Amino acid sequence: MPFIEWSQDLSVNIDEIDDQHRKLVDLINLLYDSMKEGKGKDELGKILNDLADNTVHHFETEEKLLQKYDYPEYASHKKEHDDLARQVSIIKAQYEKGNTTISIEMLGFLKSWLNNHILTSDKKYSTFLIVRGVV
Repeated sequence: MPFIEWSQDLSVNIDEIDDQHRKLVDLINLLYDSMKEGKGKDELGKILNDLADNTVHHFETEEKLLQKYDYPEYASHKKEHDDLARQVSIIKAQYEKGNTTISIEMLGFLKSWLNNHILTSDKKYSTFLIVRGVV
């Protein structure tokens, strides 16, 4: 059973964004499975780096679309992105220094943040962008 289950409820009905969300879900699941299997620090670090890189790329994609179409809540949406990117950067740096481990609590935080962000903030812009022809 995956740590995060992708469902249609998480879809924003914009193919590029949904594909990126699925990739983030897959990486969190891979990180969870690798942690449970006792994979080494290098392997977990690589997955954490991939997760951080994909998160940054995804945020850039969303932000470009929101700016292009003058989304009225762009500033608050970007702030949410910036806050998570900062937290992931701190987690990654602490992990690389050996000051933290990949834990269920950390994965729970990522799962909760992703679910809440998609179901609230991302769902808000979905209709706004679709009406403007973004699919």
